[in-house]
Order: sequence, then C-alpha cells, then structure tokens
Amino acid sequence: MLASALMLFVELALIRWSGSNIVHLSYFSNFVLLGSFLGIGLGFLRAGRARVLPFYSPIALAAFVSFVSANPVTVDRGADDSVVFFTSLSTTGPAAWQILPIVFIAAAVITAGPAELVGRCFTELPRLTAYRFDLIGSLAGIAAFTGLSFLGAPPVWWGLIVALAFTVLLVPQRRPVALLVAGVLVLLPMMLLFRALLVESWTPNLSWSPYYKIETDTRLHEGQVPILDIAVNGVPHQQGIPAEFRVQWEPQYALPYERAAVQRPADVLIVGAGSGTDVAIALRNGAQHVDAVEIDPRLLEIGREQHPDRPYADPRVATHIDDGRAFLSGTDKRYDLILFALPDSLTLVQGASSLRLESYLFTEEAFASAREHLKPGGAFSMYNYYREVWLVDRLASTAEQAFGHRPCVDNVEGGGRQAVITAGLTPQDQRCDPQWAGAAADTPPPASDDRPFLYLFTNSIPALYLVTLGLILAVSLLAVGVVGGGYRRLRPYGDLFLLGAGFLLLETKAVTGFALLFGTTWVVNAIVFAGVLLAVLAAVEVTRRWRTPPLKVMFGVLFAGLLLAWLLPDAWLLAMPLPLRLVCAVTVAFLPIFAANVIFAKRFSETADGTAAFGANLLGAMVGGCLEYLALLLGFDGLLIVAAVFYAGAFALSRVARPAQASLAP
Repeated sequence: MLASALMLFVELALIRWSGSNIVHLSYFSNFVLLGSFLGIGLGFLRAGRARVLPFYSPIALAAFVSFVSANPVTVDRGADDSVVFFTSLSTTGPAAWQILPIVFIAAAVITAGPAELVGRCFTELPRLTAYRFDLIGSLAGIAAFTGLSFLGAPPVWWGLIVALAFTVLLVPQRRPVALLVAGVLVLLPMMLLFRALLVESWTPNLSWSPYYKIETDTRLHEGQVPILDIAVNGVPHQQGIPAEFRVQWEPQYALPYERAAVQRPADVLIVGAGSGTDVAIALRNGAQHVDAVEIDPRLLEIGREQHPDRPYADPRVATHIDDGRAFLSGTDKRYDLILFALPDSLTLVQGASSLRLESYLFTEEAFASAREHLKPGGAFSMYNYYREVWLVDRLASTAEQAFGHRPCVDNVEGGGRQAVITAGLTPQDQRCDPQWAGAAADTPPPASDDRPFLYLFTNSIPALYLVTLGLILAVSLLAVGVVGGGYRRLRPYGDLFLLGAGFLLLETKAVTGFALLFGTTWVVNAIVFAGVLLAVLAAVEVTRRWRTPPLKVMFGVLFAGLLLAWLLPDAWLLAMPLPLRLVCAVTVAFLPIFAANVIFAKRFSETADGTAAFGANLLGAMVGGCLEYLALLLGFDGLLIVAAVFYAGAFALSRVARPAQASLAP
C-alpha cells in the first residue's frame, strides 16, 4: 500500500513540478503520464525477477530534479513571440527535442521502482487481494497530493514525503553493512533532492498554486507608476497595473465599454479576473456590482494583496474561485456586460491530452451560454493577444453563430496582435466602428464542446504529435523487450492489454466530461481521478465477495454503458439542475468503468502470471494514453468508439485465453 501510494504521489508530483520548470510540458504534459505508465508496467514485469531492491528509483529522481533545476526551460523574456503557440516559443535552456526524451525516460525509471515493489506483493498474495491493496494505496497517494495542493505547499514538502516513503521501503535491512549501503543509496540522493527543491521552495516572491509556480515582482514604471509583474511556470502571464494607466497606455481595454450600447453597465461578470486589473477597469467604468471569476486561488490572493488599485477590497466586487463555464452553468444571474478577460491558462488539464483549462470557454455552446445570461440591452466581449488572423475570425464567427448577427471586431496592432470581440444581445446593443467584414473563406468552423480545440486549424493531428508519439511507442517496445524480459510472457494476456487501452480512453472521457459539466478546476480533476479508482475498487470488492455474472454478460453491460454515454448529449446534462446533473453524470461515466473492471478482475484472478498480466494491462493503458490524441480528429465522443473497438477485441481474445489460462492456473 505504501509503495502504491508512493507510485501515484510521485507521478502527480512529477507532472506538477516538471511542468513548472519545463515550458514545453505546457503542451506535452502527457510525456510524464506516458512515461509513468511505461515505468509502472516495466516495474511489474521486473517484479520477482530482480535480485536487489530498486535503488535506481531515488537515484534517478534526484538526478532528474537536479538536472532540471540547473537547466530550466523558460520563455526568453526578451522575445516578442506569442506564448499561445508552442512552435513560436523562444526559450532558454535545452531544446524541446533534447529535454522531452529525458523527461519521458526519467519518469519511466523513477516510477518503475515503486511499481516493482508493488509487483512483488502480487507474487505473494492472491491476485485480487494484492490489487485491492494497490488501489487503496493509490487513493491514499492522490489524497495526500490533493491535500498538499489545497494547502499550497511548496515542492520541498513533496520531497519530504517521497524521501520518507523511499526510506521506509528501501532501508529495511538489519545487517549493518546492508543497512549502510542502502542508506547511502537512498539518503544521499534524497539529500540532493532536498537541496534542489529548497531553492525554489523558499525563494522570495515565489509561491505555488494548484496549477502553477508563480513568481511576482513589484516595480515602479518611470519612477512613479506601480506595476505588479506575474510569471507562471517561467512564462510572463499577467500585470497588475492601475486602471487609469492601463487604459491610457492600451486604449483597447476600454473598447468593450465603448462598443456596448449600455455605456455604464451596472452588473458585470469578468471571467479570468486574475490579479484584478480588468475588475479595476470595470469599476472605473461605473459598474455597481462585479462578479470576478478566477480559477486559480493563488492568483486571486496575490491580486487581493498586491494590486495597486486593491479592486478586490471594493464592496462592489464578489470573487468566485471557479471555472468560468461552470460558473455560467451554475448561476441564474443576468448581466449588462460579460467579459472574457485574456483567459489563457498556459496549461493543460491533467489526464486529457489536449484540453486546456480554458478550452470550454471558446466553444459555440459557451458563447450561447453567455448570451443566455445577458440582460436586455446587454453585451458580451472578449479580448486577448492572437498571432493569427484566422484565430480572430474563428472566434468572431463563433460569436456570430451564437448571437445570430455579426459582432464588433477591433484588431489592435503593436506589441502583438490584440483583438477585442464584442457582441450585443441584438444588433442594436452594439456599436461597431467599423463593421466587421466577416470571416475569410478558409476560416475553421467554430469549436464545439465535443472538439474544443480552438488553436487547431484543421481536423487533424499535428505532425509533431504523430512523430513524438511514434518515438514513444518505439522506445516502449524496445524497453519491454530488453528490461521487461521479452514478449513471450505477455502473449497470453492480449485481452488484458486491450482492456488497459480501452480503460485509459474511458478515463479520459470521464475527465473531459466532468470538466465540461462541473469545471476544469483541480478539485474536480482530483475528484474524478479518485472516483475512477473508487469505481475500480468497488469492482474488485464485488468480484472478491460475490459471484458475478459471466464475462459475456459483463461485456454486455459494458457495451450498454458505452452506448448510453454515446447517446446522451452533454447539452441535456448541462440543462439539468446541479444535483440531478451530478447523479446522471456519475452514472453515465462510471457504469462502463465499473463493468470494465469487473471484467478485468475476473480475468486477472485466474491468470497464471500475475505480474505479467498486470504489466500487460498497464502497457495497454500507455497505448491508450497515446491514442487520446485521436480526440483531435474524432472529438471526445469519438474516443468511446475507439474504446468500444478495444473492448470488442478483448472480448474476442478472452474467449480464447480463458480455457488456456484455466489449464495453467494452479
């Protein structure tokens, strides 16, 4: 249980810490996840075969953290390129092609150690008993990391927990010589780990939110104007500037109020309120009440404490730590002006390959939801910096589809291309100067809730992703052959391999579905992952304690659950009251997950080689993680079809494998 908790804790910590120090992981966060799946699979395959404890794991962890700490990859502060598109990043430190393979391999080596210890228990205990303890430990690991995220604990506390767990697991020998050797192999690397983490944990003006490593700096512009600079994960992100000077220096920030027919909006909703400058501008334009929605609690806290105008101290302002789309779906309030204020998270939702925290704000359904929350005469507006004209046209055409008429579009040149898009509830509720000419013929259609990929020009998977995923699979095949003892042990468990691939796609669909229905916040994400593990644990407990239906019946339940998830539109769920939405969402998401894991538990309990069977399942999950990117092509609902194909293959193989395994089982 301790090794399993360490395995999950290290995986989550690696995702958070690596992303905060390597800017490329803002767009390739699955590198750590996929590397972890490979490492866990290899660890299980090594279990029972290795002659010594996996001391390589703490050594690899210390080496990786020390290397990245000495060679961080951040955005070159002197560059003018947009940080929205990863192909245009000008960065310091190692290039993407150099650092990303290191991240993948390091994640695999680091997680293989705890997995090897867990795998040894699978050789000594009944299959489902060992799996049960593995799941309980995994839940404990998620709970521990979630608790530290809630407290805003810096990485040194993550390192302390990891060091204690490694010490307990790897230094149990009583013989003095063995104890000394183990102590050196564990404690020395952990000391190096602490040294690296202490630097960024206690650096002044540096703090940690559930999403970012945040750096702040307060300075005086031209000796008189106070400016709060905020960088997240090494990327310049926000500035807290007095509203008077922000509008004076960049007049486009006043355009939403000039384009709206209601010149002094009484009720204003600001999504992406951040450190508070947009809130201060709204107050300056006569707002009587502002609902400020910000997904990151630490950014809101920094704005409350350090913004020069102190907008969050104003009694007219109510703050909400929430996802903007979730806030809209959970309120009946209507506004004179709804403003999406530079919503650009620079990070991805964990467990969803290409879903950014703000992706569901830019869909046609999201714009329609904003329209429904406008008072008569009200207006919706959004602005950000965009590198491509087609991106501005795509957002403007999305507003046109949602509002039924052309919006106002202001393109502001200089310092990057900023665009302000404003749509009144009716054409009379907006004042354009000049009128928008309309989208070009090759402008992509509006993004949808099923394919919320605003920055993807065509319905395709970028070549860079394809090459990268191909290399990952090639390295994984080689590693399984060399480290895992070859493929002969895995051959009887092809159905378990396919079950793993299908399960990862189901998990991705659950994460993205709950992100749409309840928000992309870290709390929702943690609850979903814990819920998935609880569903798996429930399946194991049911299989252990009661006689379950035959496999073919459970496969029928699984396919029925997939069909239900496919047929039930997200729009229906979003229209439901929150309690009913929660009940329906849990049923739709976890019914197929439960059925799939009853199938896995029944098959796993009768396998002849438990570690090879579990390793095959985990390697299948890694392949499923690679195939998550099919959502770029098919949409998230399309992943259900791919999962159904994998499960159909698993059903066919299980009917062949079961008699053979039964004859081999002791």
